[in-house]
Amino acid sequence: MEGTSVNAETVHRWLQGAAASMKESRDYLTQLDAAIGDADHGTNMERGFTAVLAKLDAGDAPNAPGPMLIAAGSTLVSTVGGASGPLWGTALRRAGRALGDGDEFDGAQLALALRAALDGVVELGAAEEGDKTMVDSLSPAVRALDESLRSGAAIAEALATAQTAGEEGMRATVPLQAQKGRASYLGERSIGHQDPGATSTALILAALANSVGAES
Repeated sequence: MEGTSVNAETVHRWLQGAAASMKESRDYLTQLDAAIGDADHGTNMERGFTAVLAKLDAGDAPNAPGPMLIAAGSTLVSTVGGASGPLWGTALRRAGRALGDGDEFDGAQLALALRAALDGVVELGAAEEGDKTMVDSLSPAVRALDESLRSGAAIAEALATAQTAGEEGMRATVPLQAQKGRASYLGERSIGHQDPGATSTALILAALANSVGAES
């Protein structure tokens, strides 16, 4: 089966893709955030992932998947304001620790890493599906990845399925009333708007799927 394991190059390409996506989508994410938040989500995410990319390109990050993600997460925490930095920083660091120090990882390890990332976000943000947060994209994606891998799919195929689930979860935030974060202060006025955190999460998941898909 092709695409049974991935390595540091794949992770590097994922983070590069995420950085490019945050830059391209900065204004869109900010527009979404302007409706129910501080109108800074796009700017914050672009700044954070640009800093991650700079660290990687400077050769300052470890050249193994797990430690690379831990370094990326720490960079996000130190450069991104608001909730995004701590949440994504925690997600990447938890994922990195779950992967350990190996040079490669397989689908089962990736599923464990993304589950650890989700658990970190839920723990830090005290959010669950339906609260209109990034969890509404990340949680169904992790669930779909698990189910797809258990059915025998290769990593690339399973991640494509996870990407679709994450995008569906993102769109499903539109009719929800926000229960967490600044958007929750709006009450019913938060209904009818797509959550910016779920949107950036879907973009990051897409970057991951694309990076692994390029391997197969």
